[in-house]
Amino acid sequence: AQLEDDMLIRRKKGWEIPERDATPQAIYQNRRQFLKGIAAGSIGATAASLPLGSALAQGTGTTADLYPVSRNPAYTVDREMTEKAKALTYNNFYEFGSHKSISQAAQAMNIRPWTVKIDGLVENPIEIDFEDLVRKMPLEERVYRFRCVEGWAMTVPWSGFPMKALVDFAKPLSGAKYVEMETASQKETMPGLRQFWYPWPYVEGLSMAEATNELSMIATGIYGEEMPKQNGAPLRLVTPWKYGFKNIKSIVRFTFTDERPVSFWEELNKDEYGFWANVNPKVPHPRWSQAQERLLNNGESVPTLIYNGYGDYVADIYKGMENEKLFM
Repeated sequence: AQLEDDMLIRRKKGWEIPERDATPQAIYQNRRQFLKGIAAGSIGATAASLPLGSALAQGTGTTADLYPVSRNPAYTVDREMTEKAKALTYNNFYEFGSHKSISQAAQAMNIRPWTVKIDGLVENPIEIDFEDLVRKMPLEERVYRFRCVEGWAMTVPWSGFPMKALVDFAKPLSGAKYVEMETASQKETMPGLRQFWYPWPYVEGLSMAEATNELSMIATGIYGEEMPKQNGAPLRLVTPWKYGFKNIKSIVRFTFTDERPVSFWEELNKDEYGFWANVNPKVPHPRWSQAQERLLNNGESVPTLIYNGYGDYVADIYKGMENEKLFM
């Protein structure tokens, strides 16, 4: 009887809303919204409005026929969708500059051909063309919160596949405990690589438990179309319970390893950035609070939620790890 009751009564999690309340795709893809301009920048800066152009162009690549994909109604949030123009023109991508207005510069990146290397502790290390890889994967759309360590937040519909599908494809050996990921390094298109004080290439990592958690996603599209370059084309990581710097862009390599990777920001400044980087409003960055976040759509300040609102999915991963620096 209890099983029948559980099947009939589904308890809604605190961050969920009914699918009918999520912004319909026809609305968030409405290109008239592009003319509404760009949100204010983090820490008080204001981004200028940008016209329609190459930074907003989507749906022209060799995998454009795959989109849009069906939305998974299990993943939605209690916030309005961020306007597409804002999400596509307010970006951190240090390979193209240490500011938010890199969307035009990022168009220089070459994304075809794009080869993905899978190596380390796997049955058969391989290199595979991105298009061949993505066409093997179960694509779907998920609406997720996104929270930057700088204190701004957005809500966007990602298209892609569960990272567990990639792990299953890679067939890691039993000794694999982590997945290390690496961003492309194109010296001819990425002016930020000339900033020698950064530990290029950009590297990030997850534990196997994190990588195979149902929330972890390899995103290949956004707003119902292919991923634009400034958002991490052709494939990027999305882990919505972590700060945005963990969500590595434009990945060219997945290495399965038994040693915990030292990520880009951790290597740059280990006193401010740790490996785990889970969202926690009660643990401030050494130079600013994380208690509030500013919504990219309207600049409204709202309370930050533990694990960015996804604790029901991920808190169990970190049980018994009280001595780890989990939250920054």
